[in-house]
Amino acid sequence: MTLTPLQDLAQSLVNCDRCKLAKLGRSQVVFGVGNPHASIMFVGEAPGFNEDQKGEPFVGAAGKLLNDLLASAGLSRDQIYIANVIKCRPPNNRDPEQDEVETCKPFLMQQIQLIRPKLVCTLGNWATQTLLERKVGITKVKAQAFYMKDFVIFPLLHPAAALHQGNLLPALKEDFKKLKEFLDRHSKPAEPNSAAPIPAAPVLNIESPQPAQMDLFG
Repeated sequence: MTLTPLQDLAQSLVNCDRCKLAKLGRSQVVFGVGNPHASIMFVGEAPGFNEDQKGEPFVGAAGKLLNDLLASAGLSRDQIYIANVIKCRPPNNRDPEQDEVETCKPFLMQQIQLIRPKLVCTLGNWATQTLLERKVGITKVKAQAFYMKDFVIFPLLHPAAALHQGNLLPALKEDFKKLKEFLDRHSKPAEPNSAAPIPAAPVLNIESPQPAQMDLFG
């Protein structure tokens, strides 16, 4: 059976030993999961314990919360693609280190190039800073659209943060409400297709209102 380019990339990383995380207790590489033709992609930080065991992103308590939040925005896992900046679990869920991000980021960028989403929702500080390429706090940029060359970045609080700090949950729910409003403004319903094995996501039509939006950081 011929593999797709995305499957080829996943296969090439199965035994990845390009950084020290390969020798620091990971069970497996957690590549990503979801619709390979998704117009909306979610990017988190790194696998945790449950993700490392199962080999999929967002399958623990944070994953359950993410599923509920997706539903509140009119989305389901079948319609989107989910990946992380880092493909291997850091020991004791510590923050990724700079050399690990630099080693793994090219594979995330290849995933984005192959899936070609129009909207990339970054979950938390690490994913947001990695894709915006700026040291900015998530609370300053969350629930706003940043127009890049090939896609729009829409930062969101990380579901795990709301699990650790319950006072962040209302803000996280509000972020997803704003995401739904953004999607409603920039999408039209997908054409019904009874032959499709998975539900089609809304078709996004996003045009940059101004090329200089990144000047927010200037």
